[in-house]
Amino acid sequence: MSASTLDREDGPDIPTERKRSAGAWFTDTGWRHLVGLVAVAFALFPVVFVISSSLNPNGTLTGSNRLFSAIGIDSYARILGGSQTPFLTWFGNTMLIAALTAVLTVFLGALAAYAFSRMRFTGRRFGLIAIIVVQMFPQLLGVVAIFLLLSTIGDWFPEIGLNSRIGLILVYLGGALGANTYLMYGFFNTLPPSLDEAARLDGASHVRIFFRIILPLVTPILAVVALLSFITTLNEYVVASVILIDSEKQTLAVGLTQLVSNPRYADWSAFSAGTVIAALPVVALFLYLQKYIVGGLASGAVK
Repeated sequence: MSASTLDREDGPDIPTERKRSAGAWFTDTGWRHLVGLVAVAFALFPVVFVISSSLNPNGTLTGSNRLFSAIGIDSYARILGGSQTPFLTWFGNTMLIAALTAVLTVFLGALAAYAFSRMRFTGRRFGLIAIIVVQMFPQLLGVVAIFLLLSTIGDWFPEIGLNSRIGLILVYLGGALGANTYLMYGFFNTLPPSLDEAARLDGASHVRIFFRIILPLVTPILAVVALLSFITTLNEYVVASVILIDSEKQTLAVGLTQLVSNPRYADWSAFSAGTVIAALPVVALFLYLQKYIVGGLASGAVK
């Protein structure tokens, strides 16, 4: 008997991969791909419809039922160059308000979360419960109170009263501070207190510990809170429509609504073009911060 024959007989059995049937593959993993495709189609259809409507030169939604039946940039020219629609002014106001609100929300929320997480003081537990209970009530319930409060404040300090962007930013900060503080508080609790103790033994103060040690370690949750605050401010309409009166101070959500508020002629094509342009900064910010989003939300929900 030859050596090659002995090697074939005495050697280990090498398992051969069996081809699975289509039914077995679908039962195992195929259905997941199907569910994913359905979810993607469900999420992308409104986006595709808005883009198709923005490229429709007719300006009506009835002509947009057939996707991309007519393609043109007339709506973008109307929204960007129209004298009756100061789109660039609305866009600038929105970016300014959303950016300042996001930065201040992150800073103030981080300060409050650090205090609740690292310090022990009277009323700490009650404060944590209070900021959550307050967030259970929608901001819509406080529109009348916000209007009266800013109207009274405006009599003494017009810069932060009605029809002021600073007043709107202050309202947004008060509305978002509770939930964001609790979200960051859960993330701060995942950091070991030994870091603070070691720094304190070296003579570091709370301010130095907060800025030099804690903030660099909690960058993911800061990015998540900034993104959520930016998107919420960009899409908010009710409070902004009550506070901002002059057209040159209004935000995109309030200004674009004027294009479709006329029952006789609603320029839905220009409205869609404006929403597409307004979505570009959000998409860019999301792509820039996407590496922090999953880790920040998952770690902040641990405690």
